[in-house]
Amino acid sequence: MGTNDPDAYPRERPAHSVLVDGFWMDISEVTNRQFSDFVGSTGYITTAERKPDWNELRRQLPPGTPKPPEEMLTPASLVFTAPDQPVSLNDYTQWWKWVPGASWKNPEGPGSNIKDKMDFPVVHVSWDDAEAYCAWAGKRLPTEAEWEYAARGGLIQQKYAWGNEFTPSAKFMANTFQGRFPDQNLNLDGYEGLASVRSFPPNAYGLYDMIGNVWEWTGDWYDEAAYSSLKKDEKLVNPTGPARSNDPSDPWSLKRVSKGGSYLCASNYCTNYRPSARQGTSYDSGMSNLGFRCVIAPGETQAAE
Repeated sequence: MGTNDPDAYPRERPAHSVLVDGFWMDISEVTNRQFSDFVGSTGYITTAERKPDWNELRRQLPPGTPKPPEEMLTPASLVFTAPDQPVSLNDYTQWWKWVPGASWKNPEGPGSNIKDKMDFPVVHVSWDDAEAYCAWAGKRLPTEAEWEYAARGGLIQQKYAWGNEFTPSAKFMANTFQGRFPDQNLNLDGYEGLASVRSFPPNAYGLYDMIGNVWEWTGDWYDEAAYSSLKKDEKLVNPTGPARSNDPSDPWSLKRVSKGGSYLCASNYCTNYRPSARQGTSYDSGMSNLGFRCVIAPGETQAAE
């Protein structure tokens, strides 16, 4: 697990030994069709469709942060909006927009829909939303260790989920961003944005889109120093992550680990298209490039979807 690649982000290093027991994993990311069945069966309302609770929000903000105007506290989600010219890569507000009315069923905001996207991965789902779906399906979110084990497909310390070449024989193996992020997507892999699940080859375990398309939630809290703080030669057995969130650059936010990168990962920005790649995402966040899949282990009960 992890990597010793000097070009990887520090939060991915060092490589270390982990043992996980057997489990089953969804072949693909949970789709709009599957999530629609869940909502139809339960009446569930996602985080993005609810008015934000200021008392909940302030827990993830520096003390003394003033309450925003009431009109700002409206159901919304983060939508990727490509600028029409080069911008500073240090300012993500140049391509992420807080769009009122954006949700899993209106992914670009009011007027958009998923009518022709039922086999696309569901997006704009928070960690709580993913947990709720998994519970309904009689499954759960994978631990970070389970997710990475599955993504590697049996390969040992290969850079990507399919080997050490990003495009073996000039073939694209995952839905990522080609060109100059965020304003110039060359679409060399055939997709400008999301792709329907199973559009790219599976890994050696038969799992699709473990890399690219959408980031995927895991069950673990995010600790930026989780790997660097391990004792030398320490071997972990079925780890379930740290006891709490820890991101020194954003200490107030409560974050869970997301894995796999997305269609917005590019060679000039966010090169997170590796099994070892990891980032912390606020548990109540939803956005255009974040989804999930479920797992179940022997002895865990599965309900009928």
